This record gives sequence, structure tokens and C-alpha cells, in this order.
Amino acid sequence: MITISNLSFHFGGQLLFKDVDLKFTPGNCYGIIGANGAGKSTFLKILCGELEPSTGEVSIPESVRMSVLRQDHFAFDEYSVLDTVMMGNRKLYEIKVEKDAIYEKEEFSEADGIRASELEAEFAELNGWEAESEISRLIQGLGMTDDQLWDQMSSLKESEKVKVMLAQALYGNPDIIMLDEPTNGLDIDAIMWLEDFLSDYFGTVLVVSHDRHFLNDVCTNIVDIDYNGIKMYVGNYEFWYESSQLIQRMIKQQNKKAEEKIRELQAFIARFSANKSKSRQATSRRKLLDKLSVEELPASSRRYPFIGFDMDRIAGKDILFVRDISKSVDGTPLLQNVSFTVNKEDKIALIGNEMAITALFRILMEEDTPDSGDFKWGVSISKSYFPHDNTSYFNGCTLSIIDWLAQYSKETTETYLRGFLGRMLFSNDSVFKPVNVLSGGEKVRCMFARMMLFGSNFLLLDQPTDHLDLESISAVNHGLANFKGNVIFTSHDYELVNTVANRIIEIKPDGGIVDFSGTYEEYLERNKEQKSF
Repeated sequence: MITISNLSFHFGGQLLFKDVDLKFTPGNCYGIIGANGAGKSTFLKILCGELEPSTGEVSIPESVRMSVLRQDHFAFDEYSVLDTVMMGNRKLYEIKVEKDAIYEKEEFSEADGIRASELEAEFAELNGWEAESEISRLIQGLGMTDDQLWDQMSSLKESEKVKVMLAQALYGNPDIIMLDEPTNGLDIDAIMWLEDFLSDYFGTVLVVSHDRHFLNDVCTNIVDIDYNGIKMYVGNYEFWYESSQLIQRMIKQQNKKAEEKIRELQAFIARFSANKSKSRQATSRRKLLDKLSVEELPASSRRYPFIGFDMDRIAGKDILFVRDISKSVDGTPLLQNVSFTVNKEDKIALIGNEMAITALFRILMEEDTPDSGDFKWGVSISKSYFPHDNTSYFNGCTLSIIDWLAQYSKETTETYLRGFLGRMLFSNDSVFKPVNVLSGGEKVRCMFARMMLFGSNFLLLDQPTDHLDLESISAVNHGLANFKGNVIFTSHDYELVNTVANRIIEIKPDGGIVDFSGTYEEYLERNKEQKSF
């Protein structure tokens, strides 16, 4: 258990949160959310002792073992995968090192024998003899092989190092697990394995993540950092989000049918708590939700951008034809005879080889040429493109945000441009900020403002949710779901892919494709069924 009393924290003269009183108990997974800069990662660092709070205290029993997902993937380069994961239980690893050092001595004294027997007893008590098999299960669950246990960390790819660091955090049944963005860099199979692992975990789990599907699948509670405070709510992210939106509408209409809104909220709680599909831990959560009152539901100070795409003209019958496109880079085949036709109302998610997906986008936007094959756009098609790398749009550019946007607009009046920038949360004097000093998330919002200017009927988006917070990701999701034209996109956000796409094209490692009509969830289910045969 973690008990927090009267906690506050100031950073650089800015108050992040104050008067925080919370308890985190075993058997629950707590999703920590908040706008960028609200203090999510800072809060985790305070809990694990890396930072001292300005006031208050964090109480954790001495007997409790805590494990934290480390972000420095190069800190263990001199160690093997096995030793790196075992360091998740520092005491066990230190016993192993001391024990091995004694046995390696050329002259083995009586004192060494006594000490070795003591260490053997401690090693066995900590399940040291099961360590190798347990670590093997962890890394195989995350998609690595048993043979890699003996590899040096320095020899691994970055994506593999991410998995080893995650295995380290999960190893040895810690009482408390703290995870900051654990799904970053993981493939879908590894994420699904992690969801299963955490959903069944006996201890206390705290997780910061921008992956809404992950938060929905594993969290029993949401811990919201907002209004310079931290509050805990029962339920997963979807429940928090929907109830927060209802509360906001109530606040805006305080004098308009307040009782009716309260009944709407109560009906929402009842509907949600009765839906068993919302969580693997629905039974216990349902009992808690049944006891909720309207006063206990969240209201948020967050501002959500508005992303919406209006078409200047409706597309005709012919949309896009791709015929036998092949592309290699530095001798490595990325695309091999790729062919598909885009039909009316298709919203296609590209999954698989990310380099190949970016190469295909660049070819379709005529930024690169295929080695062979061709493609043809319908004569009525107008396109808007969100590239994976937007640096060329901003590097070396000293224009203000409003002047930067004016480059792409037929209408250049300040009022008109401010309308688009306001939707992206740029208001008042912020529109005069130079674009070359913007954060990653601000640049992405500028790119969306640019896309919305064009009135296109076909959108191409390469990883549009990178650098965005949960609020902006939700806005992207709603904008693409409501768009009436065609979309080809790729994203790491499971919820976005599953709720927007009605067709999945997977680019395989050999450069070929699998073309599937249906949702992402249906595609994964089909793959699971095929693997079971």
C-alpha cells in the first residue's frame, strides 16, 4: 500500500499540485492522466523516492518491494539480458553476484563455505533457482527468444532493449510496479501480453500512458492531475472521459434543466457499470460504480482542441488505384508488388513495417518514386498530407505561427487564420510565437491547422498522434471518425485505428500486403484464430 498525506510540489516556482491525500492498494491498477506538463512523471518520481515533495509525505511499508520501469536503455549495456532483468530484484542479484564470486575463488576457506551456505539459503528463499525460467517466460511473452537471455544488452536493437527494461520492472513479483509509458516501442502482441499480465496482477500498479485502449483494458482507477490537485476516480479511462464530458456540459448549463442532466449522468453510470465488456475486472468495479454519486464524478479544466475536416467537393467514383508498386532502400526491399484500390467510404489503416508505410506515403504524395509499378488518383481527388517527419516545415523558420499558417491559405486575414489556430488552442498572443521554438505537440497542432485549411476529400496521415497528449489524441480520433471522405493513415494508437478504420492493410516484412475489410479488432481476432490452427 502507498499512503500519500498533504503532498505538494513546486517546480521552477510553478505549483504542480498541492493538498494531495491518496491511498493506492493491492489488486488495483491506477492510470495516471493529466495534460502535458501537469506533473504525471514527476508524481511517479516522488512516489519512488527520486524527488522530494515540497510538503507532505509518502508512506510505503519497509517490507514492500517496489519496481520502476527505467528509461535509460544504455545503462545496462555491459550486462547480459538475464542479469539486466534479474536486477529488477536488486537483493537477489546482489546475492547471486556475491555467491558466484565466492565460488570463483581459487582458495575456498571455511569462512567462504559458511558465507556461501548463508547466501544459498537466501537465494533459494527469493526463488533464485527459478529466476532463469521466470525471466525466460517474461522476455518470450514480450516477443523475444529464450536464446537472447545470454546476449549482451549492447548488442540488442532499441526495440529489444525497451522490452528487456519492461521485463526488469515486472520481474520477481514486486508489490508495487510503476510504469511510465510502458507501451512505447512495443508491438501489438507485446502490448496484449502486457495487458493480460497487469490485469491479473496481485500487486499495486501505477501507470502513465497515452494509450487509451491500454488504460481502458488494465485500469481499475484513474488518477487525474488537474486544477493543481490530484484526484482518484473509480473506473477506466473511457468511464472517466465520458463522465467528465457530461459533467462539463452540466457546468455549462447549470441553470438549464439541471435535474435532467443529473438523471442523464445517473443513467450513464448505470449503463456503464452493467457493461461487463469494459474491463476484465468488471465485477469488483461494478460494485464500486453502483455506489457513485454525481458529486464524485470528475470535472476537468483541460481544453480540448477541435479537429474537423470539411470537404470543398465530394469525390467521384474513381479514388485511388495502386498497381504493383515495389521499393527498396539500400538494398532492403520495403514494398513488393503492392496493389490495392481505394473505394468510396474506405478508411484504411496501414500497419506493419513502419519504414515501408512511410515509403508508401511518400510515393503516393510524389515525394519519392517507386522502383517499379505505378498509381493513379481520381480526377476529383484533393489531398491533405500529414508526414511522419515535419522538420522541413519548421527548421530554420522564424515566422510566427499565424504567418506560418498564412503561407498555406488562400484567405490570409488575421480573423480567418485565428479561427483555425483557435481550434488548435493557439489564442491571443500565442499566435505570434515563432514556430522554430514550438514543442513537438505544438508543431503537430500547427500541422493539423494547415490540413484543415485545404478542404480536401482525401487525407493521408503518417503517425499523427506522436507527441500528442490524451486530449489531442481524442480530438484527432473524433475528427477522423466524423470525416466523410477517404483516409489512409497509420498510428500506434490502438483506439484510433480500431474506431476509425474499416479496412486494414498490413505490410509484411517481405514487402507484400494483407488486405482485410473490417475493424482492427476483427483483424486481430482473425489472426488469432488462424494461429490456433
